[in-house]
Amino acid sequence: MPWLQVRVNTHRQDADAVEDALLAAGAVSVTLQDNADQPILEPALGETPLWDETAISALFDAEVDTDLASLAASRALGKELPPHRWELLEDKDWEREWMNNYQPIHCGGELWICPSWKEAPEPDATNLLLDPGLAFGTGTHPTTFMCLQWLSKQAPFSGQSFVDYGCGSGILGIAALLLGGSQVTGTDIDPQALLATHDNADRNKIDRARFPVHLPQDCPEIQVDITLANILAGPLAELAPVLNGLTKPGGKLCLSGILDSQAETVMAAYQPWFDFDPIRQQQEWVCLTATKRR
Repeated sequence: MPWLQVRVNTHRQDADAVEDALLAAGAVSVTLQDNADQPILEPALGETPLWDETAISALFDAEVDTDLASLAASRALGKELPPHRWELLEDKDWEREWMNNYQPIHCGGELWICPSWKEAPEPDATNLLLDPGLAFGTGTHPTTFMCLQWLSKQAPFSGQSFVDYGCGSGILGIAALLLGGSQVTGTDIDPQALLATHDNADRNKIDRARFPVHLPQDCPEIQVDITLANILAGPLAELAPVLNGLTKPGGKLCLSGILDSQAETVMAAYQPWFDFDPIRQQQEWVCLTATKRR
């Protein structure tokens, strides 16, 4: 069904109050977006930052009276609603729209990431069939893509074992198994990610016994040949003792989700145990790889 959308231009200090007012006026959903090309790349723990100039979009049923809805929002706000405009949203199948725009990705060598609903460009290559569902990890973001590039260059893996820490969609662990790995242990704080990982393992005909997944507190005490972690810089630095403990002496480490300005801080957390390779960078993001000293 079609929807009516109102877009309100406001400032950071008023954004929460405007959001509450729109919901009080009957909005079924509210979205906050940057209105001045101001990046917020990684908030501090427990912080929910907003942009100085914030655009708020609210969806209403198409039958709503826009004048009355604007008046109701103004009354809830206690003053006139900031500059805004109403528009009719085209009725689309938004899931289908996203699916049409997600294309196969060549990660180097024989490795391709292919949406599960599209035909593989090279049927004889190593094709990882992916439907990310509600989990992070499609291969399109530089942080994931650089990890996949590194895996493709390290392959083939002759029966090596892995941990995929923060497994998301399972994309890194599944790639490792398709490239010759014997076993991957996945962990994520999001139960939806664990479901997505198992669904994608099934999609690639990987026995779930080869890719068990756990919440972090349930992760077994193991040591593996290669530890993968595509998270964020802050958690990666805090997790250095944990990821060190999961990696065998002589084993490899691949860390991503890190801005170039954060690389030295993350590396310092791991340098008591690991020797780092040259930093690889794409846009403002870096991928750090290292070998654990024996």
